[in-house]
Amino acid sequence: MKTYNVAIASDHAGYRMKEFVAGYLLAKGYAVQDLGTHSDASVDYPVYAHALGRALTGGECELGVSLCGSANGISMALNKHPHVRAAVCWCPEIAALARQHNNANVCSLPARFITEEQAAAILDAFFEAEFEGGRHERRVEMIDL
Repeated sequence: MKTYNVAIASDHAGYRMKEFVAGYLLAKGYAVQDLGTHSDASVDYPVYAHALGRALTGGECELGVSLCGSANGISMALNKHPHVRAAVCWCPEIAALARQHNNANVCSLPARFITEEQAAAILDAFFEAEFEGGRHERRVEMIDL
């Protein structure tokens, strides 16, 4: 199994699940950089999305995990960064396809809608999948403006 240098970020709604994710990934041998938030006090998700986006574009990490209540807001903010492809992943099949077909480099988890067990299965699928290239590579190259 390949291990990655992973950065994780969340807002308050994703904080508790982020703590689980950090421990889970560390136990599997991944290097984990926690970009916050560091409590469940209300914060603005774009702040943490942009920290993760900068870490990815700056080469500080290979892949990312983002979390907010629905995963929508944080992934929208992340996708403003060039070459960042954040995918909302609510089940293992979607997570694997996000990597295989879209070369996603951020797994965005909807913390209010999944359990820790589901998060673990989603993360395993995301990190074990590989980009297939081929026709998908051409399409991914068309994403960035």
